[in-house]
Amino acid sequence: MINLLKVLSVAFLLNLAQPVLAQERGAVRAGFSEEKLRGQKILLLRPSVWVGEQSTAGLPEPNADWTAQARELLIKELSRRQAEFSNELVNEPDLVGDDARAFSEHKALFNSVAGSVMTYQFFAGNRLPTRKNKPFEWTLGANAKRLAEVSGARYGLFVTINDQYGSFGRKLFQVFAAGMFGVGVKSGQHIGYAGLVDLETGDLVWLNADAEMGGDVRTGDGMQKRVSQLLEDFPGLKSGQAAAK
Repeated sequence: MINLLKVLSVAFLLNLAQPVLAQERGAVRAGFSEEKLRGQKILLLRPSVWVGEQSTAGLPEPNADWTAQARELLIKELSRRQAEFSNELVNEPDLVGDDARAFSEHKALFNSVAGSVMTYQFFAGNRLPTRKNKPFEWTLGANAKRLAEVSGARYGLFVTINDQYGSFGRKLFQVFAAGMFGVGVKSGQHIGYAGLVDLETGDLVWLNADAEMGGDVRTGDGMQKRVSQLLEDFPGLKSGQAAAK
């Protein structure tokens, strides 16, 4: 029992250092509008998916079966919703060598940029001095043009989900923290990013990023809810077909 209390106490201290979650969820780059998408192809990149368990201390532990299941459900749901888009969607091609590496690197870069936007711009209290009172202006860099050259698409749609489901120890820790310290501690983490990038310039023109997404991505119904939230307010949906209907 003493060892368990030590583990829970350490976990409590670690969780005190966690940042406050984002308040805003989406933004559009100044000057960008639905009109700019008309007649343009959109490259739908293979989604980045990670699903696992959250340990007692809040550390992520991967689960390969959950990840594979969520990836399959996400691809299926995105495919089902393609009819809702006003633009022609081009799936990421099967590539090898330098082209494959370029796609992989830009997906990792998107995740990094989206995470920074969520942390340092969407939550006003966390904004860096250089981002205060600044417009939504983020970019993946000019090298994104290579994705346009390979795919023939002007824009790229990036989708990411990162989910952690609370373990038994984490849930026990919730009870411990509430009873011993009167502090509420979250069990689980459900992050989602969906972003549209102008591949000619690398500019991020639309982003939806939230650290408190809904829907259990391990189930079909849950994935439908998640994708609806990810595509909410996406500028390229057909008129009258809101993603979160």
